[in-house]
Amino acid sequence: MAHNGRPLLRPHIDAYRRALDEARGDLSVMNFQHECRLADLLRQLDEVRAELDALKDAVRRRVAAERELANLRALREAERDPTMRLH
Repeated sequence: MAHNGRPLLRPHIDAYRRALDEARGDLSVMNFQHECRLADLLRQLDEVRAELDALKDAVRRRVAAERELANLRALREAERDPTMRLH
């Protein structure tokens, strides 16, 4: 059956197409937002990894310095005259 020369189904098809176009637009916006958030998270992860590497390096240097200090103290004790006062 036709209405004004057009099938009655045509308005429903047009509405469905508009709904699909709107849904595609919404999904495109959501995808862009998701990609932006993901990029931000990856950037933050890179920053955290860099900070962790810097912290690991600082710990290694501290351990090495403590080891060197212990060696220097042992060397000083070995060279010190036990009969002399410390101060």
